[in-house]
Amino acid sequence: MNIQTLCVRLFATLVLLTGSTFVQAQPYPSKPVRMVVPYAPGGAPDVLARALGIGLAESFGQQFVVENKPGAGGIGAAELVARAPGDGHLLFFSDIQQLAINPYLFKKLPYDAGRDFVPISLAATIPLYIAAQSSLNIHNLADLVAYAKANPGKLNYGSSGIGSIHHIAMEALLASLKIQATHVPYRGAGQSVPAFMGGETALVIAAYPQLSGHVDTGKARFVAVTTAKRAAQAPNVPAVAETVPGYDFSSEMGIVAPAGTPAVVVDRLAAAIGKALKDPATVQRLNGMGAAVVASSPAGYRENIQSNLIKFKSAIELTGLKPE
Repeated sequence: MNIQTLCVRLFATLVLLTGSTFVQAQPYPSKPVRMVVPYAPGGAPDVLARALGIGLAESFGQQFVVENKPGAGGIGAAELVARAPGDGHLLFFSDIQQLAINPYLFKKLPYDAGRDFVPISLAATIPLYIAAQSSLNIHNLADLVAYAKANPGKLNYGSSGIGSIHHIAMEALLASLKIQATHVPYRGAGQSVPAFMGGETALVIAAYPQLSGHVDTGKARFVAVTTAKRAAQAPNVPAVAETVPGYDFSSEMGIVAPAGTPAVVVDRLAAAIGKALKDPATVQRLNGMGAAVVASSPAGYRENIQSNLIKFKSAIELTGLKPE
C-alpha cells in the first residue's frame, strides 16, 4: 500500500469517526417537539397532552407543541405519526381506539399499530359509567337483568358511536349478562348524554364528568363502572367485575413515537413523562375530568397494548362488527 492510499484511508476513517461523534453529540430535542392528539381541543386527551407538554418543556428546555387532528377514529393522526422520521420530534398521544380497536374494525389501515410505533409511556385511564333513567327501577346490574328479561325488545342504550370503546364495553357486558339491548350510536358523549337525558335511551355509557351532574340532581342513576375495581371519584358505584369476574374496560391514553426512535430518546421521554405526571396540579385537573393518572415504563406500556389487543379482539367479536 503506497503512502497516498494510506493517507486517503486515514482521512476517510477520521471523517467517519468525527461524523459519528457529531451525530451522537446532537442534543435531544434539537427543535420543538410536536405532539399529535387525535381529538378536538377541550377533552381529557387534549388537556392531559397540554399539561404534559408544559412538564416536558421544563425537563428538556424545548417546546412541546400539541397539534389536534380529530376525526375518523384517529386514523389520519396515527398515519401522520407512523410515516414520520423516528427521531423523537413527532409524538402521538394515542389511546385504545387507535392501538387496540381500529386494527379489528378495518381490513386496511394506513398504519400498523404493532409495527409502526414505539411505546413510550401510559399516561391515564378513564373509567366508563353505565347510567339509567331515574324513572326506571334499575339500581344495579341485577335490576338491569331483571328489567331486560321483563321487557324484551324494549331496552336500549346510547354510546359514543359504532366501534367506540363505549359500544364494545357495553356489548361485552350484555353478552356476559345474557341479555339484549338495542344499540343507539351517537357522535360522541356530547350527543349521547343529552339524548339520554331527553329520554331517547334507557341507558347510556359515558365518562363520569358527563354524567355526574345529572346523577347529583336525581335525573339519572349510576348503575355500574366498567373497571375491575370501583373508581375513586364514585366509590359507591359498584364495578361490573363484582358481578362479572374479569370484566375490565376503560379508555386508556398513552404516548408512542414512530418506529425507529432511538431507545435512549424513548427512555428519556418516559422518565420525563413520569415526572410530569406527578405534578399535583395535573393530577387534580385530570381527576376532575374523570381520569386517573398512570405512568409506565416503555416495556410496561408495550405489555399493556398487547394485552388490550387480545381483549378487544374477543370483545369486538361479541358486537358482531365486521372489518370494513
